[in-house]
Amino acid sequence: MLNQELKQQLSQLLDLMEGDVVLKASTGSDENSQKVDNLVNEVAEMSSRITVEKADLKRTPSFSINRPGEDTGITFAGVPLGHEFNSFVLALLQVSGRAPKEEQSVIDQIKSIEQPLHFETYISLTCHKCPDVVQALNLMSVLNPNITHTMIDGAVFKEEAEDIMAVPAIFLNGEQFGNGRMTVTDILSTLGQGPDASAFENKEVFDVLVIGGGPASASSAIYAARKGLTTGIVADRIGGQVNDTADIENLIGVKKTTGPSLSTNLEEHIKDYNIDVMKGVRAEQLEKTDKTVSVTLDNGAVLETRSLIIGTGARWRKIGVPGEEKYTNKGVAYCPHCDGPLFEGKDVAVIGGGNSGIEAAIDLAGICKNVTVLEFSDTLKADSVLQERLKSLPNTQVITNAATKEITGDDRVNGLTYTDMQSKEDKHIDLDGVFVQIGLSPNTEWLGDSVQRNRMGEIEVDRLGNTNVPGVFAAGDCTDQRYKQIIISMGSGATAALSAFDYLIRN
Repeated sequence: MLNQELKQQLSQLLDLMEGDVVLKASTGSDENSQKVDNLVNEVAEMSSRITVEKADLKRTPSFSINRPGEDTGITFAGVPLGHEFNSFVLALLQVSGRAPKEEQSVIDQIKSIEQPLHFETYISLTCHKCPDVVQALNLMSVLNPNITHTMIDGAVFKEEAEDIMAVPAIFLNGEQFGNGRMTVTDILSTLGQGPDASAFENKEVFDVLVIGGGPASASSAIYAARKGLTTGIVADRIGGQVNDTADIENLIGVKKTTGPSLSTNLEEHIKDYNIDVMKGVRAEQLEKTDKTVSVTLDNGAVLETRSLIIGTGARWRKIGVPGEEKYTNKGVAYCPHCDGPLFEGKDVAVIGGGNSGIEAAIDLAGICKNVTVLEFSDTLKADSVLQERLKSLPNTQVITNAATKEITGDDRVNGLTYTDMQSKEDKHIDLDGVFVQIGLSPNTEWLGDSVQRNRMGEIEVDRLGNTNVPGVFAAGDCTDQRYKQIIISMGSGATAALSAFDYLIRN
């Protein structure tokens, strides 16, 4: 199951185990059961601390990770390879007694949960967002005996996952709990266990407060802290939308990385400085006074700062047609890397002819029966190298001058209606799924009229990051800067921090 290089890496990690672990495997005679047997036995042979027992679990094939004489509630239904191999290894270490890296306040919140919570997460092994959810819920299961979690590979349990059309799909006590990437703090907030307002009492006035956790915000916070300014950062998660990005190949100086890896690096870099990081909360309102800016958070806490940098980023833009909301996660998807495998052998459409849309179509063409790209204008906007690659694929087609009118379906998507902008004729395509890739919408609704925004909702800034409000700056994808790129966001974040420093020394 494991190649020599992976075994060597795993051997080093298993040396970090601090106690014994029992793998209880429920397997049969099928191919996937054989894979589970091979995996657990191969891993057990690499450490004297790991033993394997036969068991009768809810699903076959599956296995649970336990301490001797104590079930932790962590189960893997399927074979946790691909992106989930790290989840498996981390669970082994944590069950063995290896201390988690979460902050003590988060650990205390997890341990304080008294009601029984039985989580199940449907995943795809190609999904780069799924491990965050699996690892978060596994950690909660390790720390609290009232919590259990089962990872379910939708490719192994196809009948059970037939209606799951977007991963990760999280269920709590049999009811839908959430979709998409969720960190521990996200899960706790959804459970009503987020940071209490009392945790924010008695904080002194910041020199610089940064709102958001993406590349622009991280850059702003680091540059401000390096200037010796008292700096805070408020974010629901560090990394922002970068967490949902697969491969990154245009960050100069870094030939190739992934979104989750870059997010981890951003967080580690922030930790190198004296920055007050406040995760799991969001800003809801700001008010400018004579000397400070007041920011109200979603838990009711109020922070004061002498200058403010807004770097709340953006999210996938929706097309806003009938059927989109109704069939989201029922055939309408926004992440081809995560949800693409759920449409194996099916007919799908990609809306959007920019780089993101064509990259999505190329990825999906290797999985799906047929991929149709719909572009509103008369030509594709993607780089020529991507367009040439798309043309070389036999199961793709491009329709230009196509204005999406409606996404149709019954229980799930069954087609798409578009208007031919030349003939003005409505046309229909039978489909199993629709991937929307038409750009970004800024996360700025919470600002209301407090800061000037354009008709797209983007914060209007000058070349130094100044907004129309003195002492309030903005950077990154939430602004009206023309190009939405990680490297540009980082630069604009640094610019905003330097402008804030200049503002403070002059006021």
